[in-house]
Amino acid sequence: MQQILWAEIVVKAVVGVLLIVAPLASASILGLQRPDAGFWPRILGGLSAGIAAGVWIGLAFPNVHGSIGPAGLIPVNFGAAATLIAPLILGHAAPSRRGKLVVAVCAVVLLAFGFLEIAHL
Repeated sequence: MQQILWAEIVVKAVVGVLLIVAPLASASILGLQRPDAGFWPRILGGLSAGIAAGVWIGLAFPNVHGSIGPAGLIPVNFGAAATLIAPLILGHAAPSRRGKLVVAVCAVVLLAFGFLEIAHL
């Protein structure tokens, strides 16, 4: 179970830092629609990095109460995956094929994390 949580920490931390540091460039490179301002991608990056920090605190300090554990990550991952899958189904996820592929891969990774966490509860 710890390997799954460490993988999730790495993925969420890397995505969070990239969105905080270079939100507009990240969107362009991934083939997603480039927003006018970097405010919302930075908010998402901060949220992702915060979730990674919450999971890390739970692993680094197991006696601490209030950290994010596997049971808390399941709805986070499934909610994020559903938010990514809905535009894919409706056909307006991204303007390019590369962007649609990135969105689909992110959704699959989030679903995989969620199902792996359910399997190890």
